[in-house]
Amino acid sequence: MQYTLKKSLGQHFLNDENMCVKIVAQLTTSPGMQLLEIGPGGGAITKYLLELNDIHYKAIEIDTEKVAYLQKTYPSIKGKILEQDILKAAAPFQGTFSVIGNFPYNISSGILFKILEWEPQVSEAIGMFQKEVALRVASGPGSKVYGILSVLMQAFFKVEYLFEVHEKCFTPPPKVKSAVLRFTNMNNPYEINDKKKFINLVKTAFNQRRKTLRNALKGLLPAPMLANPIMDKRAEQLSVSDFVTLYKEFEA
Repeated sequence: MQYTLKKSLGQHFLNDENMCVKIVAQLTTSPGMQLLEIGPGGGAITKYLLELNDIHYKAIEIDTEKVAYLQKTYPSIKGKILEQDILKAAAPFQGTFSVIGNFPYNISSGILFKILEWEPQVSEAIGMFQKEVALRVASGPGSKVYGILSVLMQAFFKVEYLFEVHEKCFTPPPKVKSAVLRFTNMNNPYEINDKKKFINLVKTAFNQRRKTLRNALKGLLPAPMLANPIMDKRAEQLSVSDFVTLYKEFEA
């Protein structure tokens, strides 16, 4: 049984077996753990995940044709695929679980926001991204690529830029470079109680990143807070802990 590539779903399939094994090897496994694969596609890493011992595995795949292909090619996956849109999906498990996937590049930011939504349950995530996105998420303050997802993911997870993946490892080869990140849950180290409020503050600050925080946040924060000297800075100059300090003052 064959399958077709769908450009509309951002599909580029990994065909380098050594790289597939390397990505799976980044997972921290433990007996009885729950694992979600996002976008298994043609099963490049799926076949290795299904071989892991004592793992409760599920996959989310929106492409009906790929679901049929996976079920025919890997019979042990039957009953473990959720045919749905990851961006609209509810958490697939009760309790904690890990996430892995060669994420479709056109929705990789959306997947990270979904992982943030599930953060209380996600112990670890291993994901492949467009290199440009991976660099952005892993970057620190002062960098031109430091932005919303850098701050939000680093506020809750330890972010590690693991390695890059050559274009020749894919069919068809993408026009962009790829890289793999690991996110390790740090159990809300900054004690952020209202995640939506924190996300809104960070998004608002970066939405006008050329402006000072005073101008970017004037519609959100009360006037006394805007007098703080930190408001002379731009969003990209603030560390994650600076944003948390702002959020906590805002929350108070």
